[in-house]
Amino acid sequence: MRKLILLPAIVLLIASSALVNKPEEKATIKWLTLEEAYKLNQKNPKKIFVDVYTNWCGWCKRMDRDTFQDAKVAEFVNENFYAVKLNAESQDKISIGQDTTTSQMMARSMGVSGYPTIVYIKEDFKTIQAVPGYQKPDAFLDTLEKVLAWK
Repeated sequence: MRKLILLPAIVLLIASSALVNKPEEKATIKWLTLEEAYKLNQKNPKKIFVDVYTNWCGWCKRMDRDTFQDAKVAEFVNENFYAVKLNAESQDKISIGQDTTTSQMMARSMGVSGYPTIVYIKEDFKTIQAVPGYQKPDAFLDTLEKVLAWK
């Protein structure tokens, strides 16, 4: 009889500990295409940052994993910027206003020659600056705060 009473208690204990020790959800940046950011910017102007990457770039993958999934970074970006991913080697078409180009040509026009490179764009869609290289979360947040203050 005691075994029958203990079994439900053990099951309840295991189930409740699973709820308490629930793994944290990873922070995520709301990534957009350049076209989506452009359209959103027409209605609600914000600065834009473009993560220019390639599929073979190890530092790009590390920045995706370490920097862009940092909770503070994701929260700050989602509140203050439109975030765009741009594959510098892609031939995918991009249409901004009346202009059509490819992702590869857009990366070149932004002056990108190394990866990863973050390109910061003002609300009027003019480039502020391209910043090449991997950035740790704290350094990236510092840069984002400075860009946000840029007029």
